[in-house]
Amino acid sequence: MSKRAVIFDLDGVIVSTDEFHYEAWKQMAEDEGIYFDKKINERLRGVSRMESLEIILERSETLYTLQKKEDLAERKNNYYRNLLNTLSEMDILPGVMNVLKALKELGIKIAIGSSSKNTPFILERIKLDGYFDAVADGNEIKYSKPHPEVFLLAAAKLGMDAFECVVIEDADAGIEAANAGGMKAVGVGFAANCLNAKYRIKDLSLISIDELLKD
Repeated sequence: MSKRAVIFDLDGVIVSTDEFHYEAWKQMAEDEGIYFDKKINERLRGVSRMESLEIILERSETLYTLQKKEDLAERKNNYYRNLLNTLSEMDILPGVMNVLKALKELGIKIAIGSSSKNTPFILERIKLDGYFDAVADGNEIKYSKPHPEVFLLAAAKLGMDAFECVVIEDADAGIEAANAGGMKAVGVGFAANCLNAKYRIKDLSLISIDELLKD
């Protein structure tokens, strides 16, 4: 077992707020009279808030100023945060706590690497704030995935080199980011079929710690 740290994406790996994102974007789009559905929503997976907004606005004939776009993104985030208030530790995904505890027992460092600016709030809601050795999120980075910045920042906070780290991701963009950063990429959930992931599983309840940590 040569890997010394595991970096987890948050949404879709630790807890799923996919439906919250969908409902919030849908409400914002409906406010603006823009068509939005599940298929369009799939294009937003692993993408930053402003990039997601640009995808949604492709179907609008209105020309939006930068300020208006920022207002729309903030409106979506307010809808989303209201939905997040319903989260609790009961929403942690299957297998997550067993994996986290097993890694801690082995002395493996654990971190969150998420593009979401709501990461601290979500971790607080599910009672995992303070549980990880490091957290890197959207409040600290300039580039969203597939750029590796958030994972490299998480590794730096852990005091680890990239080659010592494993990234667990549910989005193809996250797998691409991990690979670009020189880290082992593990695909779960939606990324379980991503051929660029070195190890692929449906969810963390099926994981082999030995397979996770080996080169």
